[in-house]
Amino acid sequence: MKQQTLSMAADQAEGFELHRRPTRRDVFLATMEGLVPWSALCAVIAPFYPKPGRGRPPVGLERMLRMYFVQQWFNLADAACEDALLDSTALRRFVGIDLGRERVPDATTLLKFRRLLEQNELGAELFHQVNAELQDRGWQIGTGTIVDATIIAAPSATKNADKARDPAMHQTRKGQQWHFGMKLHIGVDSRTGLTHSAAVTAANVHDKHLIEDLLHGDERRVYGDSAYASQKPLMRRHAPQARDFTNERTRKGGQVDEAARSRNRNKSRIRARVEHVFAVIKRLWGFNKVRYRGLDKNANRSFVLLGLANLYLTRPRTAG
Repeated sequence: MKQQTLSMAADQAEGFELHRRPTRRDVFLATMEGLVPWSALCAVIAPFYPKPGRGRPPVGLERMLRMYFVQQWFNLADAACEDALLDSTALRRFVGIDLGRERVPDATTLLKFRRLLEQNELGAELFHQVNAELQDRGWQIGTGTIVDATIIAAPSATKNADKARDPAMHQTRKGQQWHFGMKLHIGVDSRTGLTHSAAVTAANVHDKHLIEDLLHGDERRVYGDSAYASQKPLMRRHAPQARDFTNERTRKGGQVDEAARSRNRNKSRIRARVEHVFAVIKRLWGFNKVRYRGLDKNANRSFVLLGLANLYLTRPRTAG
C-alpha cells in the first residue's frame, strides 16, 4: 500500500468537513470518469507516444490524456490548465496527481502532447474510437441523419506579428450580420442524437457542399434546415435510399406557404436534436471561438470535443 504524503492527506481532509457538498465540477468529473473508455483511447495514442529510454522519462500517457481533456472541458489555455491543476484539488484527483510526490505537468509538456495529437491527426481517430466503444455499449447508429453546421468565431483583429487575420479563416454573412471564422459541419443520428460524422471548413463554405461527407450511406431519411434544400441529387449519390426531409423554403413570390411551414415545424421537432451537440461543445465547454491559427489544429480540437460530447450525451439522467 502506498504511503500517504502530507499533500495527499490534505487533499482528502475534506472528508472531515461536515458541511462540504460535492460541487458541479465534482459531479461532472465523476460522471466523465465513468464514461470515458480510457484504455481504448490510450491505445489509439500509444504507438505515437514517446517510450521510456535515455533522458527524462515521459509523463504517463493516461495522465496526459486526462490533463488534455480537462483543458477541453474547461476551455483552458496550456498555462491556464497547469494553474488550474495547481489550484484545484478536484482536478488533481481526476488527473491523478499527488503534489507530495510529483509536479503538475507544465504547460510546455501539455503543448507537446497537443501537438502530437495534431500532427498525427489523432483527434479524428479518438472520435471514431469513442463511437466504436459506444456501439459496443449498445448505442447503434440508425437510418436517419440530421445535418447542420455552426460558425466558430476567429479573431478578426490584425494586431499581431503578421499584421493580418488568419488566412485559413474567412467571413460569411448570416442574417444581417457578418461573421469571421470557421464552420463545423456535423451529421447526427436522428434517434440517439449522437454525432457520427464531421468536417471543418472556412466559414464561407456553404453548408450544402459538405452534405456527402456527413452521411454514412445507409440513411432512409435526411433532416436539415433550408440551407440543404434541393440537394436530392447529392443525397442520392451517397445514400441511394434516403428521402429528403430537409426544411422547405416557405416564402414563394412574396407569399408564405402555410402548409410548407407546418411541415417544417414537424421536421424541426426531430432536427432540433442536433442543437444538443452544439449546446454541449459551445455553451457548456466554451468552444465559441477558435484558440489556434489554421484549420487543422482547430479541426483536431473539434473532433475531440465531438467524441467527448457523444460520451456526455449518453450519461445516465437522474430525475429531480
